[in-house]
Amino acid sequence: MAYVAVKGGEQAIQNAEALLATRRRGDPAVPELSLRQIQEQLQLAVNRVMAEGSLYDPDLAALAIKQSWGDLVEAAFLLRAYRTTLPRLYYSQPLDTTQMQVQRRISAIFKDAPGGQKLGPTFDYVHRLLDFKLAAEDNHYTAPCSAAPPAPTSPPRVLDTLAQEDLIHTATPPAPVSASPIAPEAPYDLTRQPLETPVDRDARLQNLARADEGFLLSMAYSTQRGYGHNHPFAGEIRMGAVEVVISPEELGFEVAIAEITVTEVQMVNQFKGNKDIPPQFTQGYGLTFGYNERKAMSMALMDRALQANELGESADHPAQDEEFVLYHSDNVEAQGFVQHLKLPHYIDFQAELNLIRQLRRQSQAVPTAPAHPSPPPPTQGHPPTPSSMDSVPSPPRSAPTAVSEPPS
Repeated sequence: MAYVAVKGGEQAIQNAEALLATRRRGDPAVPELSLRQIQEQLQLAVNRVMAEGSLYDPDLAALAIKQSWGDLVEAAFLLRAYRTTLPRLYYSQPLDTTQMQVQRRISAIFKDAPGGQKLGPTFDYVHRLLDFKLAAEDNHYTAPCSAAPPAPTSPPRVLDTLAQEDLIHTATPPAPVSASPIAPEAPYDLTRQPLETPVDRDARLQNLARADEGFLLSMAYSTQRGYGHNHPFAGEIRMGAVEVVISPEELGFEVAIAEITVTEVQMVNQFKGNKDIPPQFTQGYGLTFGYNERKAMSMALMDRALQANELGESADHPAQDEEFVLYHSDNVEAQGFVQHLKLPHYIDFQAELNLIRQLRRQSQAVPTAPAHPSPPPPTQGHPPTPSSMDSVPSPPRSAPTAVSEPPS
């Protein structure tokens, strides 16, 4: 609210807020968009806001999208800000994704993956052409029903096949360098402790899980183009519902309090090995709220890229720089720092302006040197260098003299 200090600024700010509300509502003759419509028909937008806002609540995410005029980064900011006001009553147990009620599950490394493959809802096999039928109202669609026997809702992990032959690297938790301030043995809690690199993998995954999707996508793309020494394979991609379980001390047993939808990705990368680890495959892991494969895949690629130092690989590229990736991946911090440039910087700019004027006066007061100084004479006893010879002008050529023949 820095503009309040300007004469007439308070009233201008109130008018700007009123104008925003009017523009956000749009034409009053058009029915207002309800939160239920946003939640049901813009589910992918809701899922992204929940993931980057770090709060699983579809109703609040839909409200944030409506309030932000459709700006998903602003909506994530609103949801993250609201999250800080909520009390923390319990810590949930780790999600058991092996018991996921799978709605989509594919593998790009085994055609006949154990448990089968389930395409589910996806854009992968549709043409990227505008469907003008959607412009009509009252569209009704029917989900197909399969006559085949249903596949197991909790299929085994594809990477377990590689683990049975000891062909997949399993990371050993190192000595904690970023323990939680609440309990040293507890996982790192990014919401209660500032990020200070270097950090362990649990802190990296927390940061990547709520990172900006566009940033992660571009960094993951850079690793595929050669800036990360990775050649990934999609080991398994699954989306479905998992239970959230808590274990209250006063009860002494676990209680399931909710069921949420998550997307989980395990990427497989070749690793030539080192003096301590034989040649085998390594893996990157990604998990996000809701249905968001692109974000989860990018997260898995970045998780593998950031393991370079732990695997003894050279970290020569931006995607392998832990400090660069983690400190620039949060769009809440990034958009705040960029947009603060819109606030008044009158005093700072006046100081810069005075400095530029002073430097301009000083540069005008200094006499200018000749544009083409004459070259120094050649040193006695040494022939002139080619550069000095080139700079010496050649003598003017005299006109030819006509010779007349003697008279006979």
